Amino acid sequence: MSRGDVNSNYSLGLLKIALEKAGAPFKFNISEGDFAPMRQRKELLEGGLDILWTATSTDMEEAALPIRVPLYKGLLGHRILIVHKDNKTLFNSVDNWEQMLNFRFGQGRDWSDTTIMRANGMKVVTAVKYDNLFLMADGKRFDGFPRGVHEPWAEIEKRPGLELAVDEHVMLVYRSPFYLFVAPSKKSLAEDIYHGMLMAVDDGTFDEYFYSNPTVKMVLEKANLKNRVIFNLKNPSLPPKTPVDDTRLWVDITKL
Repeated sequence: MSRGDVNSNYSLGLLKIALEKAGAPFKFNISEGDFAPMRQRKELLEGGLDILWTATSTDMEEAALPIRVPLYKGLLGHRILIVHKDNKTLFNSVDNWEQMLNFRFGQGRDWSDTTIMRANGMKVVTAVKYDNLFLMADGKRFDGFPRGVHEPWAEIEKRPGLELAVDEHVMLVYRSPFYLFVAPSKKSLAEDIYHGMLMAVDDGTFDEYFYSNPTVKMVLEKANLKNRVIFNLKNPSLPPKTPVDDTRLWVDITKL
């Protein structure tokens, strides 16, 4: 399932690498569309899709077959804000969590991020469709739209008619790995993908792909990660089998 955004293109590239490493024959048949997460899940579980990519959750890991290799090395859990251009300096004076709790933030209704943010006391305004959140940001329906640090510039560039900008001051950080998920009836495919991913991690192909990706390179140049005010959020829904102790799989922004 692809909606043609940076996540889709990146995830498809890693999937191809994993299958090639595993020596598994494959042919991509990409379903294009902007289905809500619940619709994507339904399609996967009923066999309409073989693979999708999304942030993990316990429910998702119990229903489908997770490939527990974070596609973005956990970078997606480092989130910066898309704001209206009028609000580009709105967060500049923020230096404590109590101040952050005064603001409203936009997210998808069924996204795991929404659950995480609400569990940490944040005020969240939701929409069913991904594209509507940009229109809502443009309409000042909320103060900030948290996005993975690799996402906002391409998303804003894709919507030149909207008055959007990237906040340069704050960053939310939480464990929310972005995985490939495989239909429960495709166990052999899941095994091939997982082994291929680990091979790519161990031989350096994964890191080479990650750090050479134009979007990731742009993040390291533009996001100013080390100089932001960082707020660490708890993820109460983090599945117990998340490989949090496997340092090979996670990015360390202090070493970038």
